[in-house]
Amino acid sequence: MKPVLLFRFCPRCGAPSETEPREDTNEFRCGRCALRYFFNPTVAVAVFVTRHDGRTLFIRRAREPAKGRLAPPGGFIDIGETAENAARRELREEVGLDIRNVEFLCSHPNSYVFAEVTYPVVDLFFTAEAVDASATADAREVSECLWLDPLEVAAGELAFPSMRHAMEIWQARLRARRDP
Repeated sequence: MKPVLLFRFCPRCGAPSETEPREDTNEFRCGRCALRYFFNPTVAVAVFVTRHDGRTLFIRRAREPAKGRLAPPGGFIDIGETAENAARRELREEVGLDIRNVEFLCSHPNSYVFAEVTYPVVDLFFTAEAVDASATADAREVSECLWLDPLEVAAGELAFPSMRHAMEIWQARLRARRDP
């Protein structure tokens, strides 16, 4: 269920919503106090981290959604945080790594289901280098850390469509660098 569909009453004045909540909008409108609230997407980061031998770090997700599937490490951006700082923070939290040479790769929309609510997300993908390649999984988030050849990982093995999209872009760039 989209977040806008959960709001049947105005969070400011308590009046019923002006119109029936609809799937095709991201706006809540109150007829009494004129509050207009837009349910815009949340923003997340994911990082394709490489080590000295060219292998890339993938995690195996320890919980739903997509439990057991591969993913580049990452997570949601906090309020007031830049995407690059969120990438660094998430890598330290999830796998205990510091990264350098953080570069933007691409963005892609995504849907993230949590507690029966489908959140619209914009995923921002980055590439980076591991300062030290000794990854340690946070067991609450990650069941396994894997250093894999990025060109041997099928995009279909990744947890979300946005990750598959980013992986295909990144693999194309890697191939272009290896085969000039």
